[in-house]
Amino acid sequence: MSEAPQQSFVIQKVYTKDISFESPNAPAIFTSEFQPRLNMDLNVESKQLEDDVYHVVVRVTATTKVEDNTAFLCEVEQAGIFTLSGFNDNELAYMLGVQCPTVLFPYARETVSDLVTRGGFPQLLLEPVNFEAMYAEHVKNVQAQAEQNKQ
Repeated sequence: MSEAPQQSFVIQKVYTKDISFESPNAPAIFTSEFQPRLNMDLNVESKQLEDDVYHVVVRVTATTKVEDNTAFLCEVEQAGIFTLSGFNDNELAYMLGVQCPTVLFPYARETVSDLVTRGGFPQLLLEPVNFEAMYAEHVKNVQAQAEQNKQ
């Protein structure tokens, strides 16, 4: 009788890999009426460091404009090192694409909020992210691309 391998998910380290905050139109931007438009980009990357050890980075880029002027650009790379063992390839991809980013995003969200406030702007609270839906969309796109390549 064979037993399924014991699955393990361990957070080894969570850290801020890179931070950037720019306010290219300060101080003039502070004298105009502040009706901001936010554009947010989110990216998740992962790579294997060694057996069962993975590095995952969530990159959040928040760009806020007032009319055509950039009020601020804030980029945070929140990273983590995770030990993931006992997962098959599909489960591992899910863990790296959903579970690890779900752990990291609240840290990135807090850092963005802190940087924006320190930059003299009203607090920016990023909406929670559904990494499960993002991952499902990514898998669907990969499968559609594979189907297209077969034709």
